[in-house]
Amino acid sequence: MTDKTPSIHGEWSSRLAFILAATGSAVGLGNIWKFPYITGQNGGGAFVIVYLLCVAAIGIPIMIAEIMMGRRGRQSPINTMQTLATEAKVDPRWGYLGWMGMIAGFLILAYYSVIAGWSMSYILKAFFGGFFGTDGAEVKQMFDNLMASPIQQIFWHSVFMFITMQVVMRGIKGGLEKAVSFLMPALFVILMILVAYAMASGAYAQGIHFLFSPDFSKINADAVLTAMGHAFFTLSLGMGAIMVYGSYLPGHASIAKTTIVIAGADTAVALLAGIAIFPLVFANNLEVAVGPGLIFQTLPLAFGHMSGGWLFGVLFFVLLFFAALTSSISLIEPTVAWLVENKNIDRQKACVWSGSACWGLGVAVVFSFNVWSNFKIFDKNLFELLDYLTANLMLPLGGLCIAVFAGWMMQPAHAEQELELPAQGFQAWQFLIKYVAPAAVFLVFLHVLGVL
Repeated sequence: MTDKTPSIHGEWSSRLAFILAATGSAVGLGNIWKFPYITGQNGGGAFVIVYLLCVAAIGIPIMIAEIMMGRRGRQSPINTMQTLATEAKVDPRWGYLGWMGMIAGFLILAYYSVIAGWSMSYILKAFFGGFFGTDGAEVKQMFDNLMASPIQQIFWHSVFMFITMQVVMRGIKGGLEKAVSFLMPALFVILMILVAYAMASGAYAQGIHFLFSPDFSKINADAVLTAMGHAFFTLSLGMGAIMVYGSYLPGHASIAKTTIVIAGADTAVALLAGIAIFPLVFANNLEVAVGPGLIFQTLPLAFGHMSGGWLFGVLFFVLLFFAALTSSISLIEPTVAWLVENKNIDRQKACVWSGSACWGLGVAVVFSFNVWSNFKIFDKNLFELLDYLTANLMLPLGGLCIAVFAGWMMQPAHAEQELELPAQGFQAWQFLIKYVAPAAVFLVFLHVLGVL
């Protein structure tokens, strides 16, 4: 089935192109602002070991399943799920899994683009010496001013969405592939330069100790659930992105080997980001932080007081922009592919429609930080609500359903035909996708909802 029915949207020119694209989708802001922090706080090297086991037992099996389902269906996630449900002779309502993934990706991009816009704004701030000699209060005020300005945020959100849609508009080979072929190597080069800078200028030993010194006393149930959750979320699973990228994968490429490379590259970026960031934080006696506080307040303060901080501040925010862009193009691609397939329009028009709708929702997200900050739903502003809906509900549910469908609904012969694994390898994957991955994602689901 794979070779006979290539996607109407085209194919990646090589396995390497797919690896770069899928790694780009997986590598995002969470690799840079979340993973290094949770590693340091949960036992360093001990947490890394638990995390790698979780990637092997949960992340990789589900990613293999999602790529395999995408390649077998050769369409957008919605149409792929409908095709696979028909082929497996199961309830056609499995098609809703495609809808949930596509909508999740669309909603994530609406607020992701706003945050990416902040990083673009900070590239200019760094370039014009905005961090030089600042103190904590000034750096905080700089970020607060950005949050309070709908005009600034809408401008940068608009620029980022325009760049994203320009890439997607040019198709698989002319847009997505060309972009990731430049952006991913550039991202790795910048990261290595920042690591070298941290080694030369930062409290390198202290940073390495924070990240890697194993403290097994911190490995409790909460740390394991945190590792399981990040192993799932970091690989862009459950949002249709990997499924639609898989639909463009040539039939001869090994899905299992490719997935292991992607998971390894994603983990390497996260660890290297920690090696680049924390020596700078410790060298300046700053508080270890997580999320936007680390990126937009702690690090600008560090760059502002270090020799070479001007150049490396610019490079860091360019790195952040590249990481966001390679993720954003994968978030909107499922929607664009579905519009082309179902609404009988060309790719350009599909990009204008989907991009405009996503931009509009992003503007509403911007307002949730300032003019609509008092408007709350379930005690959350729009940004917090979209983040909660996608990260805590839609993505874990999507991942759980992918594991259940691949493990229990698809005919094993069809999965075996796509994966072309040796007998023992296929049996191991079947065991993980049927029993281990669904149970683990269900526990993650309960953990993020606060039940566990």
